[in-house]
Amino acid sequence: MMMFIFILYLAVVIGLAVWSAMRSKTNDDFILGGRKLSGTALALSERSTGESAWLLLGLTGEAYLIGMESIWVAIGCVAGILFIWIVMSGRLRSESARTGALTIPSLLSRRFPGTARPIGILSAVIVIFFFLFYIAAQFKGAGAVFEKTFGLSPVWGMIIGSLVVIIYTSFGGFMAVVATDVFQSVLMIFTLIILPVLLLFFMASHHIDFVGGMNAIGDGYGSVTHAMAGGTLGLAIINGLCWAFGYTGQPQLLSRMMALRNQADVKRAIWVAAVWTVVAYCGAILIGIAGRVIVHSGQIPALSESMKDAEQILPALTMVLVNPLLAGILLSGVVSAMMSTASSELIICSSAMSEDIYRPLSSKVKADRKMIRINKILTLGVGLLAFILVFLMPDTIFRLVSYSWAGIGAAFGPALLLMLFWKRFSRAGVFASLIAGSLGAVLWKEFVYPSTRISEIFGSFLISFVMAVLFSLLLPEKKHADI
Repeated sequence: MMMFIFILYLAVVIGLAVWSAMRSKTNDDFILGGRKLSGTALALSERSTGESAWLLLGLTGEAYLIGMESIWVAIGCVAGILFIWIVMSGRLRSESARTGALTIPSLLSRRFPGTARPIGILSAVIVIFFFLFYIAAQFKGAGAVFEKTFGLSPVWGMIIGSLVVIIYTSFGGFMAVVATDVFQSVLMIFTLIILPVLLLFFMASHHIDFVGGMNAIGDGYGSVTHAMAGGTLGLAIINGLCWAFGYTGQPQLLSRMMALRNQADVKRAIWVAAVWTVVAYCGAILIGIAGRVIVHSGQIPALSESMKDAEQILPALTMVLVNPLLAGILLSGVVSAMMSTASSELIICSSAMSEDIYRPLSSKVKADRKMIRINKILTLGVGLLAFILVFLMPDTIFRLVSYSWAGIGAAFGPALLLMLFWKRFSRAGVFASLIAGSLGAVLWKEFVYPSTRISEIFGSFLISFVMAVLFSLLLPEKKHADI
């Protein structure tokens, strides 16, 4: 029954992709939907894109391991999401419409004529580098779900998941991605609402005390401070809350705001995104913690024996506690998280290559039909490269996403914030933000984090912001562009 439900899910996704691909006539349609999609659709697409295997597998696994302390990561993420929608979305839409930019790199490069090519190319290289890790994390999540659900090897699971994503993304572009995202976001929120409710009913019927169960686990599991104090507590809070910084520079999310039609759609999208986010994060934290309490109770030996990997708690609970029909729907929501994010990042990577590397270096203006064909080929190539990368990266989904999130967020976040809200921001500041942010994330992760345990998200964003401001003051523009 679960296999039937999942096959039906894949059929719906592919059908939506084919239908939306028929509406994609131009290169603008392929990259940004021609700016003719509704605010509700774009908000749901942004949310399903933003909350990947990281939320349904990574964060639930983190909550399973550390308990209520994981609330700080959730608060940081919710704060970041609300910030980009409430503060940045309107200005991003206006600036994109004014300049005609289709990508975040081109939005930066067109702000400073004369250096558009180097800014665009540097930005595109950074996007491609970090997004390869991000896409690889989604493919890894697909392999984990297929292994737990259908008994397939992780490799076959990754092959199935990645192939479906690559095919429908290269076929229909941005419109196909948004259409499937809307469907997938509904499945995701359904999973994050229904499963916690089922877990609470299960605990009540088996006389499992939720609060008492957390306390029984020990080591401050039921406390938001996790039995920490002083500097250790402050470090945990900072590392959680700093996830908010990364949202300000994520092209796969901000491109939805660039595609909004008007300010009325901006207001509608803000409400949709805000409600979806709060409900989803509450559900994810509850699944992880309730799952740990149930496992610790020992009342389900099969579940206790299968929990060798914390990031498998959601699929494991679904397989053991839910009937096959509902389990198929809930697990389709998990796969939806991976597919929606991977597809969006594939589009961002291919469009960065075509719009910010290939087009500026090409001596001739290419027709829409040829550019669409180029984008499809690039999408296929990026997907295959990310699939290969999975086998070279031993990190967990949580760590892979954290690393990519830091690099992209630190490179683009300060640059975009300063471009939108500070008139003295200069092209020198753009280069400083891009270089300091991307290099800072890599170096911080490798050399600073192991000894300090301070997240690379916090360190690299702070360095990037300071360098962007400093170089803008040292090397100002001759004339300040109006915002």
